[in-house]
Amino acid sequence: MKVSIVIPCYNEIATIERLVERVREAWPAEKEIVLVDDGSTDGTRELIRERVQSMVDRVIFQETNLGKGAALQAGFRASSGDVIIIQDADLEYSPAEYGKLIQPIVEGKADVVYGSRFVTGDSRRVLYFWHSVGNKFLTLLSNMLTNLTLTDMETGYKAFRREIVERLTLVERGFGFEPEFTAKIAKLGCSIYEVGISYSGRTYADGKKITGKDGFHAIWCIVKYNLFSTVN
Repeated sequence: MKVSIVIPCYNEIATIERLVERVREAWPAEKEIVLVDDGSTDGTRELIRERVQSMVDRVIFQETNLGKGAALQAGFRASSGDVIIIQDADLEYSPAEYGKLIQPIVEGKADVVYGSRFVTGDSRRVLYFWHSVGNKFLTLLSNMLTNLTLTDMETGYKAFRREIVERLTLVERGFGFEPEFTAKIAKLGCSIYEVGISYSGRTYADGKKITGKDGFHAIWCIVKYNLFSTVN
């Protein structure tokens, strides 16, 4: 089973090289690493060209910042693995947990696996209360419309069989990817599992990018893709 690890990256000069090193160490079986730089302006692109590009299988440079969803879509198109893992470039999610994340797929039980930050005995950095409330509210609203029982719809740590994403037409270019993807896999009737993961969240001083504006857009996406959209 070949695993494609897709890494969307925007202004992550402080972490991208360490992250790629950890990804290379984390999965000893057949894999490919697809790195998508989403128009970085902080020197990340130059670092990738000078030191990181030789460490991965494919690099895609987007000329302007199009958003996380657009970067992921470009990475999915460039991937060839049987299973795709989404790996953020900021080290909030540990590559050491790939085995745990894809195990339900390996066992033939799951089409899609979410790494939940809220059902875990693993370590988790304690950060913003209102972010946690917001995440749980968005997950609740999504569950009400998808009839799923997810605990962490907004997690950036997901794995899925590549044929699943090939059946979807994804249009969200930013952080709306998470509710859109969730709504559409629910409509497909996918077998969805969750596994508990560790989480080392960032502060805004560390470079965290998601804001309250993204939360309001997520609400719209939950309603839109559950009530007014098909998988295509």
